[in-house]
Amino acid sequence: MVKPSTLLGLMASIPADQTAILLPESNIRISYGNLREQVTAVAQALAAHGVRRGDRVGMALPNGLPTIVAFLAASEAGTSAPLNPAYREEEFKFYLEDTNARVLLLPPTGAEDARRAAGSSVPALSVDMDASGRITVDGKTGGVSYAAPTIEDVALILHTSGSTGRPKRVPLTHANLSISAQNVAATYQLSSSDVSLCVMPLFHVHGLVASTLATLATGGTVVVPAKFSPLSFWRVARDAGATWYSAVPTIHQLLLARAEPGSKPPGAEKLRFIRSCSAALPPQVMHDLEAAFGAPVLEAYGMTEAAHQMASNPLPPSARKPGSVGQGTNVGISIRDENGNVLPSGARGEVCISGPNVVSGYENNPEANATAFFGEWFRTGDQGTLDEHGYLSLTGRLKEMINRGGEKISPREIDEVLLTHPAIAEAVAFGMSHQTWGEEVAAAVKLRDGASAKEAEILAFCRERLADFKRPKQIFITEAIPRTATGKIQRRVVAQAFSTQPS
Repeated sequence: MVKPSTLLGLMASIPADQTAILLPESNIRISYGNLREQVTAVAQALAAHGVRRGDRVGMALPNGLPTIVAFLAASEAGTSAPLNPAYREEEFKFYLEDTNARVLLLPPTGAEDARRAAGSSVPALSVDMDASGRITVDGKTGGVSYAAPTIEDVALILHTSGSTGRPKRVPLTHANLSISAQNVAATYQLSSSDVSLCVMPLFHVHGLVASTLATLATGGTVVVPAKFSPLSFWRVARDAGATWYSAVPTIHQLLLARAEPGSKPPGAEKLRFIRSCSAALPPQVMHDLEAAFGAPVLEAYGMTEAAHQMASNPLPPSARKPGSVGQGTNVGISIRDENGNVLPSGARGEVCISGPNVVSGYENNPEANATAFFGEWFRTGDQGTLDEHGYLSLTGRLKEMINRGGEKISPREIDEVLLTHPAIAEAVAFGMSHQTWGEEVAAAVKLRDGASAKEAEILAFCRERLADFKRPKQIFITEAIPRTATGKIQRRVVAQAFSTQPS
């Protein structure tokens, strides 16, 4: 039975001498006892700087021990509000103002855009780590006592990507996060012998909940490189004894590009499974990963409003289905029409979810909340189908559907056809304004290294494989396709970048 707890409470029963965090660059190992002590001390330091229950603690820190300790400490003393360190000054200004951040935690050097954005209105505090792995805030640790959180207190505030408008604030409680972490742990049968290699950013629920909190909840070890590098990935996996990693398809494909045919890389020997989430995994990539690295690939489905995971393909011997994100993982999933009626197995509609890990509503946004739920069921905005065994397949974002003269077209379906072309590495279909049809189908593609293909050839390829109303009428061959920091494709941005009307 999954029981909610505070984030620090998740690891309360883990023996103090077990290794919680491993930093591969310095080989610093942090025990669970040390981690708990450091989180409490940094929470006290934040309290000394005026952070109280409900206050938002902005963070713009690179992956590493300081980020994990600061995140957990901020959730203890107040509410953690991590931000992408790659934001520019205006973006930092927006998020600091939108969250009403009490303080901003930054690395000792750099982060100039964040510092300028904070200005004199938000105190910027330096978070540093010494050679032994001790974390300090402005050179100090400890401070004053703080009011311990309850499970209903907001531990983490994040923003939606804003792909359909102004970013919305998502308040995730200790209960939401702790239940989600335990759901992930149960799905993959995580234990104290597991070693998670964390390559996802820790300002996002994928890295925070799946790679980190789920591991800490079960007494395993989280290996945290300063950044992902395909050059050092397998050496780190080998040295740390990694048993699993979770990543977006972009990262999987970077590792595949360096794989030597017919030989498993040193470091893959102990992998129990490979997890993929946060963007659609092409079935061919799943097959290639399993062939190259010798471990089952389990595609999962998550979103910020669910404190990450909602569904996943299961471990063997249960079936993992290419093109499906699996079954609900202690989360209710139903497919509904636009009026909220439940649709039968196999019917296409909006994916709706329900469970104690799901947010109860956006913060200070009654307009969004009025349309975000069917009763207690949260509307994901994703379109999909459930088969007779409860496996969910996603067919697109409702807001991204291309409306060509009344014909609703899923851009993902076109993506998948384009990705079967031997010269295409990435593909994004989208709707472009058209005087007759309202919208016409177009696509941007990135070619594989060393490959060549002309627009006419790709159009002919699509003509053989797609109905006329679905096939792209223009192909834009580009060197880079815009993505979010977590690897998601930004269809709106791609469409804006190639906004010339088709002739």
